[in-house]
Amino acid sequence: MAAPKLYKEIDKTILEAIPNPSKEAYEIKIKIPEFTFLGVKEQPDFATIFLTMYPNKKIIELKSLKHYSFHLRDIVVSYERLINIFYDHLMEVYEPDRMRIEMICNPRGGISAKLAIDSDWEARGGEEKYKDWMNQAGTDNWSVVM
Repeated sequence: MAAPKLYKEIDKTILEAIPNPSKEAYEIKIKIPEFTFLGVKEQPDFATIFLTMYPNKKIIELKSLKHYSFHLRDIVVSYERLINIFYDHLMEVYEPDRMRIEMICNPRGGISAKLAIDSDWEARGGEEKYKDWMNQAGTDNWSVVM
């Protein structure tokens, strides 16, 4: 069995972009229901990823996103670090007008976690022009309709 890889070995070059076929505004929603990685104790962690993107010139080539996700199965990383790396890689490769990632982690030891990052947040360099995320702040609604 190969030694586990650390988060610094996550390879963003797996992600591929294709030209956006439209110059009009629209939203892309992607769900990754079987997102797996190795937690810091080298035990498998499981999550569902909800990705919302308002594309500019590039869109996600879904097969490459699947390969990128599979690549993470052998990576030892905390989910707090992982969502930030995942976000940074998607922003660098696709340069969207907006990117929102929600990561709902399966319970481990009786505790669940939900993490979110939105490029619209001023703290992330956004202009807070969409603000729909404000309606969800502080709620216990963990279900995302897709």
